[in-house]
Amino acid sequence: MENLIALLVAAPLLGAVVLLCGGRRLDAVGHWIGTLLSSASFVIGVVLFTDLLGKNAEHRTLMQHLWTWVPVEGFQADVTFRLDQLSMTFVLLITGVGSLIHLYSVGYMEHDERRRRFFGYLNLFLAAMLILVLADNYLLLYVGWEGVGLASYLLIGFWQHKPSAATAAKKAFLVNRVGDMGLSIAIMLMFTTFGTFAFGPVLSHVGDASEGKLTGIALMLLLAACGKSAQVPLQSWLGDAMEGPTPVSALIHAATMVTAGVYLIVRSGAIFNAAPDAQLVVTVVGAVTLLFGAIVGCAKDDIKKALAGSTMSQIGYMVLAAGLGPIGYVFAIMHLVTHGFFKAGLFLGAGSVMHGMNDEVDMRKYGGLRKYMPVTFITFGLGYLAIIGFPGLSGFFSKDKIIEAAFAKGGTEGWILGGAALLGAAITAFYMTRVMLMTFFGEKRWQPDENGHEPHPHESPRTMTIPMIVLAFGSVFAGGIFGIGDRFLHWLEPVTGHEEGNSPVSALTVTLATMVVLVIGVAIAWAQYGRRPVPAVAPRGSLLTRAARRDLLQDDFNHVVLVRGGEHLTRSLVYVDHTLVDGVVNGTAASMGGLSGRLRKLQNGYARSYAVSMFGGAAILVAATLLMRAV
Repeated sequence: MENLIALLVAAPLLGAVVLLCGGRRLDAVGHWIGTLLSSASFVIGVVLFTDLLGKNAEHRTLMQHLWTWVPVEGFQADVTFRLDQLSMTFVLLITGVGSLIHLYSVGYMEHDERRRRFFGYLNLFLAAMLILVLADNYLLLYVGWEGVGLASYLLIGFWQHKPSAATAAKKAFLVNRVGDMGLSIAIMLMFTTFGTFAFGPVLSHVGDASEGKLTGIALMLLLAACGKSAQVPLQSWLGDAMEGPTPVSALIHAATMVTAGVYLIVRSGAIFNAAPDAQLVVTVVGAVTLLFGAIVGCAKDDIKKALAGSTMSQIGYMVLAAGLGPIGYVFAIMHLVTHGFFKAGLFLGAGSVMHGMNDEVDMRKYGGLRKYMPVTFITFGLGYLAIIGFPGLSGFFSKDKIIEAAFAKGGTEGWILGGAALLGAAITAFYMTRVMLMTFFGEKRWQPDENGHEPHPHESPRTMTIPMIVLAFGSVFAGGIFGIGDRFLHWLEPVTGHEEGNSPVSALTVTLATMVVLVIGVAIAWAQYGRRPVPAVAPRGSLLTRAARRDLLQDDFNHVVLVRGGEHLTRSLVYVDHTLVDGVVNGTAASMGGLSGRLRKLQNGYARSYAVSMFGGAAILVAATLLMRAV
């Protein structure tokens, strides 16, 4: 079975090569080629998963060495894939949800003349993400990491004729390069500390390194995770990424790119466990981001940007859980998987709404769409109930476990983290209910555009609704299947480890508290958006509301601190270069020029001057000799 691992990557990579290099002759069938090869990777993943289930827990790690990449003395990099319980979980999520998004894209991108290229980029994205999660060493992981960054740039800016899309792609690319520097520095620190960057030797010899070195490595890994997973302070690219086609949003936000940071932290758990200061920073980043994203989601009228804030918040929950160490690793991945189902379903549902509303994204111009789009309404509604943690649905099982794990941290830290997680659950219930009410309930609010064309909402074709239905089933049942008998915990525990912690409150108390804040959030949203007409133009609102509409001033902060700060730094460096560096260089040149000019006067070409010089020199030598003899 080990020989099948490489085929997981080979199938979508082949699709990318064929579709991007095959030319226009493949335009008519390119979308089906991409979908077929993505699905083939999923089928291979299912076969490998079945094989792993038939093995004992200690034998569920399969390795496939392909070739030695860099064979030099003292430095060896191998292209080796590692399939264990953690990577297998990601393989099924990436290929399963990714294949559904491919199928959805067949209908969504039907009228796009560059559809073949789009599917080539989708295949490239899946291949890069699979390399990332299957790599057996950090250097190969870095290859997949950068491949994901490239593919996301191509997909976010796919409609590059729109200046906003081109700008968003560049922004995502540049912000992620900051995080990538963290990963590259971490890899170099690993090599200087352990002499290798392979997972096995590095993670098994953590005890041989000092806590200071491990803290440095862990913080650099966290910086990388913040970039890919859009966590504070590198979160500003995520909302702008909505400029890409909606299937791109679903792919990036649900099953691939934003989950890479969580995978990196959990995979490197041994390093973080030995660096408690870095673990504390991870929990702080997660807690701050889950509240940051939730607040931003409350103020967005663009349906995709509201869901983008939701993604930022939900990934914050996962990072918070990952920062709790063995108490939360399993639950971080469990929420990652359930989130993959309901968030992909929500984004595809948003795309379905846009498809029926002439690409309109402003929820203030929706209203009453449940009558026109019943399948979209039901599937989107199930995703909504899952994400807010409605009892019995996927989010209820995974998010509640994270809140319990936060309290189980114990002490003041546990109360603060648990309180932040509960507050985030209340805000999630509010903004997701707001999205649901503004889109599907109330009276219709759409008007003819400037050309007199009025939207005619209608249900999407089957190629779009079938993936939404499948994802809705996952939104309903995945969490329960994972939670029964702690199946998911027992599946991942051999890789991630697990500790129960010492929670000051019982699991039942946490569940009841979560239900209370959920009801409060829904009630406030209903009072504001269900019982009152939704105005066509958003009211001015409070200072916090206005700030949230501008993403809590994150771009303003970046502009003042980074852009203007960079400009001032550049001007300072130019001044130093012109005054100090150029002054020293030019001054030295001028001094040498002046000295040479004076020395040149001694070489005047007159023989009598040279004779006088020779006579004077001889006289000095004779006088010096006589003086020395006299002494």
